[in-house]
Amino acid sequence: MQQAVTFYATLLQKYGEPGASTSGWQECVNLMTQGKGAMFYDATSFGGVLETPATSKIAGNVGYVYAPTAVTANGSHWLWAWSLGLVNSSHNKDAAFQFLTWATSSQYLTLAGKTFGWANVPPGTRASIYQNPDYQKAAPFAQVTLDSINTATPDQPTLDPVPYHGVQYVGIPQFESVGQQVSELMSAVVAGKMTVSQALQQSDQLLSSQVNKNNTAGY
Repeated sequence: MQQAVTFYATLLQKYGEPGASTSGWQECVNLMTQGKGAMFYDATSFGGVLETPATSKIAGNVGYVYAPTAVTANGSHWLWAWSLGLVNSSHNKDAAFQFLTWATSSQYLTLAGKTFGWANVPPGTRASIYQNPDYQKAAPFAQVTLDSINTATPDQPTLDPVPYHGVQYVGIPQFESVGQQVSELMSAVVAGKMTVSQALQQSDQLLSSQVNKNNTAGY
């Protein structure tokens, strides 16, 4: 972990954008689409943004590669989704279900491609879209995305065996708050306000505290 965080911080300090410690995805994607960034490491969902001339000055001039690894490919691809749900208290469940069915159908993806441009079709929604010639032509990131989905290892997220599943998400109620706090510590390292050792020590204390709380609460 010491080596990984040191590499990450050094990379941003030497080659990252100004104010890298406070840059979120919005700032980073803006730099890329304006042609002011050389590399952007984020979610596959941004591929369509980068390939749409109306929103990107670099459309058609971007290369897409797999996430880099140092020791193992395990955990270098992770799965996430913006899911659609139906609340139990809904008074229009049948209509809502029909909408959900339509919004995830191949017909919807075809409509989205014709209306907003094929590169903007929501990636990962249906396997059939990756066989669509129009999508393949407009989305140079398509094959990398599909391969990344198919080779993700949520059941084996690390080099050595661990007792949990998932590459990035931890299924405890405190995940969001702890993740935010650890992110702030990493940002402090990038900004030069804290050493890597200090940030990792405080992160470990945060995680240990939450684990103890979970054990006490019966999680």
